[in-house]
Amino acid sequence: MDNEKTKKKKKSSYITTSESRKITRFNRRITKKLEKKRESASKDPSLYTTKMKDPENVVEFDNVCTYFFTDVGVVKAVDGVNFNIPKCSTVGVVGESGCGKSVTSLSLMQLLQRPMGQTVGGEIRFNKGDGTAYNIVNTPNSVMEKIRGNKISMIFQEPMTSLNPIFKVGKQIDEVIILHNPEMEKEAVKERTLEMLDLVGIANKEGVYDMYPHELSGGMRQRICIAIALACSPTIIIADEPTTALDVTIQAQILDLLRNLKEKLNSSIMLITHDLGVVAGMADYVVVMYAGRIVEKGTAREIFHNPSHPYTIGLMKSKPVVGQKVEELYNIPGNVPNPVSMPNYCYFRDRCEMRCDKCDGAYPPEVKIGDTHIVSCYRYIDKGEVLGQPKSVDVEELINE
Repeated sequence: MDNEKTKKKKKSSYITTSESRKITRFNRRITKKLEKKRESASKDPSLYTTKMKDPENVVEFDNVCTYFFTDVGVVKAVDGVNFNIPKCSTVGVVGESGCGKSVTSLSLMQLLQRPMGQTVGGEIRFNKGDGTAYNIVNTPNSVMEKIRGNKISMIFQEPMTSLNPIFKVGKQIDEVIILHNPEMEKEAVKERTLEMLDLVGIANKEGVYDMYPHELSGGMRQRICIAIALACSPTIIIADEPTTALDVTIQAQILDLLRNLKEKLNSSIMLITHDLGVVAGMADYVVVMYAGRIVEKGTAREIFHNPSHPYTIGLMKSKPVVGQKVEELYNIPGNVPNPVSMPNYCYFRDRCEMRCDKCDGAYPPEVKIGDTHIVSCYRYIDKGEVLGQPKSVDVEELINE
């Protein structure tokens, strides 16, 4: 009996040499096809130009599917994601590690590790401000180079390693300004850099301009990263864990800084974090992700005062409360399903403490339970408007198109 269990375990964990070769051949064929499609889009602007559904949005994620073609199979890191980022607002994206938060932002920036990582379906519409929009999924590299760092900027995770250690921080900010404004004179570039250092709250801007990253503290380095991201006054700022590795006092300063800069520049922020406290204090809207899909979204008030999906409820229960003594913090039981072979039912079903009979069916559709509050859960199927299910991309069909 034990031998049979061991064999089953090995079978589920390992692949044969022939299976590995088959996967490698398939990956090579599909990535080659997707790269060729991307190259052909550069010759025809109509293939990457579209219109916003709502011109008041800066970015619209419409059924976005980003997959990684690995040696063990297709990992559906982001699978049918739908949400909007309105103008001059902050949208917080929360969820545990590996749920697809950072991959969603990298899909918007087109910074996925290609050819292995590919956005294979859906649209990411970025508002150009003239009534038209870029579909980032099909936008060629030559155009993305003008958008990335200029109109869409990112504050990367971990300030300790985001900066180049062999260049002075002033030159690293200069580089971004020169890249997108080649006509600017050297003096004007330095003046703009000093202006950015002043904007992010660095008092000794002239001295810091000539310093190397190792001469600065973690909080100062994070401010430099923010200055680099804001150098060209972007329309949207992606802040990926902007307070990682910083102490609580510096975290508060960085968040206040981001809040004030958003108002000064009239920019929008896509805030990616694990910290629910940060989201509560910063975000206007919240998107909760689990295993590559959105399980709940709405305003910050709706998510924090009326969490509806069992996963969101579990996240709220697992955070410590000041003044409340408990023997141990609550943790959600079970594990996330294998990303290579996701089940054909609710991904949270096997961990859910509120499971009902309907949960044995297919993946639940999105249900609108308020003006802006949407949840993917069968418990609300009769309590709101059913909007439809997220749509995966069949990669086998994709290769035969």
